[in-house]
Amino acid sequence: MRPGGRAGGAGLPGGAPQGEKLQKVLARAGIGSRREMERWIDEGRISVDGIVASRGDRVRPGQQIRIDGQPLSAGVMSGTKRRILLYNKPEGEMCTASDPQRRRTIFDHLPLLRSGRWIAVGRLDINTQGLILLTTDGELANRLMHPSSGIEREYAVRVLGKVQPETLARLHEGIELDDGMARFDSITDAGGEGANHWYHVTLTEGRNREVRRLWEAAGLRVSRLIRVRYGLVTLPRSLRPGRWEDMEAPAAKALLSSIGYEPPPPPPRAPRRNRKTAAVRRTAKGPRAAARRRP
Repeated sequence: MRPGGRAGGAGLPGGAPQGEKLQKVLARAGIGSRREMERWIDEGRISVDGIVASRGDRVRPGQQIRIDGQPLSAGVMSGTKRRILLYNKPEGEMCTASDPQRRRTIFDHLPLLRSGRWIAVGRLDINTQGLILLTTDGELANRLMHPSSGIEREYAVRVLGKVQPETLARLHEGIELDDGMARFDSITDAGGEGANHWYHVTLTEGRNREVRRLWEAAGLRVSRLIRVRYGLVTLPRSLRPGRWEDMEAPAAKALLSSIGYEPPPPPPRAPRRNRKTAAVRRTAKGPRAAARRRP
């Protein structure tokens, strides 16, 4: 146990836990993804009510959370309005928030946020184009990326060279890669001319460069790669590379439902006091109060 005890591990009588896990609360508020919040907790960067937090601690409304000694306001913890963006990543852009080599990133083109930040759902390598989902809800991003969700990804692949039927069978049955066995769940011929041929492939894993490595392991070279679908979300034909659009509410609701994500409603905010009305009331009450005090 860290000095001062645990930050929020106390439970209700009978052993039932109180509150929500700290990393989930921070992720939902848009501070970062749940994995990132867990790393910050392990690094001792987060405290609750003055006590250094541990992974698994739970928090309740009203507790003071600090990151690197800086308190999080109630406005930040209530979270921004959840937004989900569809972005068509062009080739040549990085999926990191910043790049030491100063290359372009997908975050260079996104709308600014008053609070929270954009969290990318997975990544595409610099030479891959296509659909990237981004959200202000870190918990949603974590669920969409987690292997247990079984989210299907679909890619359009242009392959250089003739592909034999037995090669397609190998890709479907599985090929041993450096990090284990991998396979495509489906392979669909999408036509083509000359030396190039298009295929649409699907898989439910998100390993680094997995699509390219599978084709290369089969002795073929990928000359173009585009992600066209992530789960229920398909890349709109009208969305040009380098452009984004907000996901509409019905589509967002369907996406959350597909992974069983039902986030709690945001806590009610105290109503703002109308200063002008309050001033008028004080002015109106003033003469009558003075009259009552006269002898």
